[in-house]
Amino acid sequence: MEILTALVTGANKGIGKEIARQLVQAGLTVYVGSRTAERAEHTVADIGGDARPLVLDVTDPVSIASAADRIAALDVLVNNAGVSPAEGMGAQDEDVDTFRRVYETNVFGVVAVTNALLPALRRSAHPRIVNISSGTGSLAAAATEHSGYRGAFASYRSSKAALNALTLFYAQSLAGDGFKVNALAPGLRRTDLNAAAAAAGGDPAEAAAGAVRLATLPDDGPSGAFFSWDGTPVPW
Repeated sequence: MEILTALVTGANKGIGKEIARQLVQAGLTVYVGSRTAERAEHTVADIGGDARPLVLDVTDPVSIASAADRIAALDVLVNNAGVSPAEGMGAQDEDVDTFRRVYETNVFGVVAVTNALLPALRRSAHPRIVNISSGTGSLAAAATEHSGYRGAFASYRSSKAALNALTLFYAQSLAGDGFKVNALAPGLRRTDLNAAAAAAGGDPAEAAAGAVRLATLPDDGPSGAFFSWDGTPVPW
């Protein structure tokens, strides 16, 4: 039986760690991407199985190139690494530097990592890319929402809207090579992403299961789509 290989960025904590853990439990070899070797190695020791540490800072071209050089072939790429301002503010209250910092990881980092790993992914018979987005990045939902988040977290949410667009464009441009590229809305989970997430009660493992489902799609599965953690479609 062929053993598949996956890479999860930002996998030393939160949803990323749970995705890595569940992929290992599913029998995959998993590279645990983290900005430091210490964190990657600690996570690998905790997960066990065929988890492997990988130093990868998605905002550093040298780090990305070094990581890509280590991986000859890849079946699954999960672009999980993401950042957010600690508190939610409207677009008029967030400075440009905040937008740049958030987009550097959530948008430009995804492009850089994906493009660097494409040669390895092309060696797979069933390449899969999963982009961890956010339901708050849905423009359709944002246009009609009446929650306390209305207009808040502008840098983070707009970066996820951009990530959704990239998901669609990569799916279209790579369709002829057998790729399945999809975005996942994990729901509000108990992580240190921001103040709202830190106070949440949602289990990261539940969201991770949705990512694993997209990472292991059959060849007749969907591509260029946006799904919630439970498998229901999310409007763009």
